[in-house]
Amino acid sequence: MTMRYTWDPKKNAANVRKHRITFDAAVRAFENFIVEGFDERSEYDEIRETAIGFTNGLEIYIVFTETREEERRIISARPATREEREIYWNARRRHDGI
Repeated sequence: MTMRYTWDPKKNAANVRKHRITFDAAVRAFENFIVEGFDERSEYDEIRETAIGFTNGLEIYIVFTETREEERRIISARPATREEREIYWNARRRHDGI
């Protein structure tokens, strides 16, 4: 079964204005190697997950939630910080056996 991605179009537009990254680009990051974790910055009404991925020549940090089996709702996507980029590339090197 293929993973489905959804989002709020208004949230996507606001994300593009703020971070210059579309949620479509965030989805493409999931097609490649990603580092996943959990968003534990606050208490939410849902389990929020994070991913650091690479798309369009840029490392990005994505917050999403799994709304049901085989469906993810994108909440935000932004350029990864320096620390997040290091986490991504260190994990990728380990994954690639370098």
